[in-house]
Amino acid sequence: MAQPIDAREPGRIRTMWRIFQMTRKQDRLALPLMIGAAVLPIVLAIVLALVVAPGDVLFTILWIVSGVLIGLMLLMLTLTWRAEKLAFSQIEGKPGAVGAVLSNGLRGSWQSSEMPVAVNTKTQDAVYRAVGRPGIVLIAEGPTARTERLVQDEQRKIKRIVPNVPVHVLRIGPDSEVPLRRLTRRMRGLKRTLTRAEVVAVGNRLSSLGGMQMPIPKGIDPRRMRAGRPR
Repeated sequence: MAQPIDAREPGRIRTMWRIFQMTRKQDRLALPLMIGAAVLPIVLAIVLALVVAPGDVLFTILWIVSGVLIGLMLLMLTLTWRAEKLAFSQIEGKPGAVGAVLSNGLRGSWQSSEMPVAVNTKTQDAVYRAVGRPGIVLIAEGPTARTERLVQDEQRKIKRIVPNVPVHVLRIGPDSEVPLRRLTRRMRGLKRTLTRAEVVAVGNRLSSLGGMQMPIPKGIDPRRMRAGRPR
């Protein structure tokens, strides 16, 4: 019986091709790194096959096939790495970049929004809020000197609503210690203190505080630029 055709495959292949073309044009190192990642395992497989079992054709073929499969996997990983790096570089420093990352980069029990909870309309500095197992995380987008007042005001509001929940502050800006591309990793690395049920309860309590509306920059979504697995 003939196997059904997956209608998603052409779209996936076209998406990967567009990502490759965009990355290749804007990142001069992408293509050499991808070629190296694909070719190196094949070369090593051939050398090992000739050294370990010289003259054994079947053994050599198996090693070469293994090298090709590993090369394809490394090629995809390299494409993903360079494409994400390019995507983050294009949105980093723009108003709303933190919101774009939070809305697509957090999974599991995290609750967050692409809209900030506080914003300075003159400078477009903003504060975002996320709730997860580590507690409440406030992310300040902008220079520390300009966002400190916004952060302090938000902390006071939170303490009135949920006084016993830990509040962490992370800063994304020209003088911050957390790069935008590592924001979600840093958040997931915070010590867990709440259960999943408590996360939901805290999120519901904080929803009464509301938030601000702020335009999100259009462009590349760094968390949706994923290369598919080699087939």
